[in-house]
Amino acid sequence: MTNPDFATGVGIAGCGRMGAPMLAALRAAGFDAKGFDVRPPSDFGALAPHILPLPDFATRLTTLITVVRDVAQTDDVLFGAQNLIATAPNLSTVIISSTLSPRYVRALRDRISPHITLIDAPMSGAAVAAEEARLSFMLGGEPQDIATHQPLFEAMGAHFHHMGGFGAGMQAKVLNNLLAASNTAMTRLVLDWADQSGLEERALLDLIHTSSGQNWLASGFEEIEFARDGWEVDNTIGILTKNVASALDAAPEGADTALPDLIKTQIRALKPRA
Repeated sequence: MTNPDFATGVGIAGCGRMGAPMLAALRAAGFDAKGFDVRPPSDFGALAPHILPLPDFATRLTTLITVVRDVAQTDDVLFGAQNLIATAPNLSTVIISSTLSPRYVRALRDRISPHITLIDAPMSGAAVAAEEARLSFMLGGEPQDIATHQPLFEAMGAHFHHMGGFGAGMQAKVLNNLLAASNTAMTRLVLDWADQSGLEERALLDLIHTSSGQNWLASGFEEIEFARDGWEVDNTIGILTKNVASALDAAPEGADTALPDLIKTQIRALKPRA
């Protein structure tokens, strides 16, 4: 049931592959949520009436969810080109749902007025999970703040993991993404080798799903929209290398980063799979 405290004033900045279905899920749950994106509303089909120009988006905004690509775009939303921290007069909560460096996220607390609640809530599940409102959220923040905003997360997701204080959700997300990246690189290599050995793809994927090699990418190979993609700077495979870099940025002092560095290189070398 919609929490009346969030009936209006919720906004998603960055209505792309993940943000648009998250906005649709919030609206389907009864929230009068609106979106902002650098692309025109005409690009958003049925969501077009709910994509606002920046001044209108800022004026009504109380709870901001950012789902933009990277640190630079997040800085634009908060302090730069969009500057919502300064231009949204009623802003009371910022929820960071992009996957970013945990060091950057934790540093936001010193850059944003203490009267604004900060929660980091990166998510996992790919676009298919966003479209079906069954994302997994990794949450960082004060317990009462998480509880207050739980109706928003429940509208968009199915699994919720409170990992600790602000920044802990992002730390957990980039560690999870290291595993996702390694599974992506190795699953694609295994499938290429299987092709050369004459094994049928579907038969091998069915075997992996019920055997010790089971992993998220292999089990969802037909549903995950980027499973067959090659690396491009702006696609999901490209974003995966950015996510590995975010994990490396927060690596413990003295950590051996050879394996994550190799995985990043392997992901970058992926070619499209027919």
